[in-house]
Amino acid sequence: METMTGAKALMTAMEKEGVKQVFGLPGGANLPMYDEFARCDIRHILVRHEQSAAHMADGFGRVSRKPGVCFATSGPGATNILTGLATAQADSAPMIAVTGQVPVAMIGKDAFQESDIIGMANPVVKYSFQPRLPGEVPEAVRKGFYIAETGRPGPVLLDIPKDVQQNEAPMDFPDEFKIQGYHPWNDPDVASVQKAVDMLVNSERPIILAGGGTIISSAFSELQSVAETLMLPVVTTFKGKGAFPENHPLSLGPIGMHGHAEANKMMAESDCVLAIGTRFSDRSVGTFEAFEKRLKIIHMDVDPAEIGKNQTTNIAVVGDVRASLRIMVKLLLQKSLKKSEDSVWIKHVRETKEYWKENLKIHPGEMGAAKILRKLRELLPKESVVTTEVGQHQMWASLFYDVIQPGTFFSSTGLGTMGWGFPASIGAKVARPDVPVVDIAGDGSFSMTENSLATAVLEDIPVIVFVLNNSTLGMVAQWQRTFYDRRMIGVDQGGCPDYVKLAESYGAQGIRAQSMDELDKAIKSALSSDVATVIDIPIDPEEDVLPFVAPGTSLSDMILPS
Repeated sequence: METMTGAKALMTAMEKEGVKQVFGLPGGANLPMYDEFARCDIRHILVRHEQSAAHMADGFGRVSRKPGVCFATSGPGATNILTGLATAQADSAPMIAVTGQVPVAMIGKDAFQESDIIGMANPVVKYSFQPRLPGEVPEAVRKGFYIAETGRPGPVLLDIPKDVQQNEAPMDFPDEFKIQGYHPWNDPDVASVQKAVDMLVNSERPIILAGGGTIISSAFSELQSVAETLMLPVVTTFKGKGAFPENHPLSLGPIGMHGHAEANKMMAESDCVLAIGTRFSDRSVGTFEAFEKRLKIIHMDVDPAEIGKNQTTNIAVVGDVRASLRIMVKLLLQKSLKKSEDSVWIKHVRETKEYWKENLKIHPGEMGAAKILRKLRELLPKESVVTTEVGQHQMWASLFYDVIQPGTFFSSTGLGTMGWGFPASIGAKVARPDVPVVDIAGDGSFSMTENSLATAVLEDIPVIVFVLNNSTLGMVAQWQRTFYDRRMIGVDQGGCPDYVKLAESYGAQGIRAQSMDELDKAIKSALSSDVATVIDIPIDPEEDVLPFVAPGTSLSDMILPS
């Protein structure tokens, strides 16, 4: 048993967890931790704001499926990561946030840069730890990583007082431990899966709704096997976008407020849904009552708290969704169950999909959102990772950017955090340096965390920012046009800043694309660049995201482009 400081124990424990990098910002209360970077092999990636550190760790975690780690000091450093914690919690992203804290004896005395970050963060984390003795640090780290990545993933906070970092103690790094009351894994009930199979086979218009849990569980091949065997059309939630290849004949794309017309149409006509790893968000299903009144619902989820929370469930299958789908695949093989692709329902699905492909109107101009995003899809390798900001561009990406390789598309969906996409893309690129990483952005959202360009440039993390620039807070403006009689208040960005000059000021590449030919060249230049690139694409500020399901209405009540 080696004697060492709490700070050294922290870094040693993280190395044992396989941590290779930390996104962070130093301050007085976490300097002992930072001093240990000089004596360990963990890379420190300096951020310009702690919120961005949390988003980078979040993006890393979603792509790698291992917890990303961020560091912040006490007080304002700690409070700055709260939005990042809430974002990760809402989207079930594995993350470890380590904050410094004032010495134990000063806690509760309103010391300089003291904040009760445990109290503030508890509603938006999966769990939190505050070791009060140096010897408690290794076990807190071990438990924190286990909690963050098992079951339904989420963020864990480690708040470490400064004297706990500085003082020495004999350290035991446990391989085995118990967490009282925490049982993250449930073996799926085979009988329930069999009931689900029977219900699907005996339904006339069955459909699959794949949510974000499908991606978290990497249940891609299992989902595709079930869909192809039973000839089930597949829709997704927005968070589930990319759980199923969107160029597959059975794919209908995301449902919801800005879902695909064909997806909403078929979801509204189905009589049985296999819902996989979804919480039935109001943005996905519209009104809860209208959604469930005509549907038999089979709900697969690792989190039993989600069963019946928003929608009445006919059959519940609790457990890891990949394991549940594997059991379903085995049952289908054992009974040689396979449905014909010539059923009345599948023919209707194909016809509906073809109709909307031909008849959904898009912006007539050369630089409309649909054409811009289809150009991006045309030129990006299929394995590229895409993140998005939050706003109109996010929903245009839902509609017009097809995810071909499952698990390569990520967005802030539950909390809808503007500014998430760019720092998340940096974390994603650190996790996958071998593939292009693109942040699909809007000018409003990108402006919130654009200072992360400094991190991208100085740390040699060459991501691409694809800015659909309407000089407007576009989604708010669309709602003001639609629901507030065009009273446009607080949405004009004034064309400020100039994103090409902004990028260049950071040492990044800045390109403005005002035609499709210029856009083609800009994307190719960005893909070949060894520095971060910002592509500024001016678009029409009056262009709306359509289809649109207004709040309080059902999926069948779509507002369509005229």
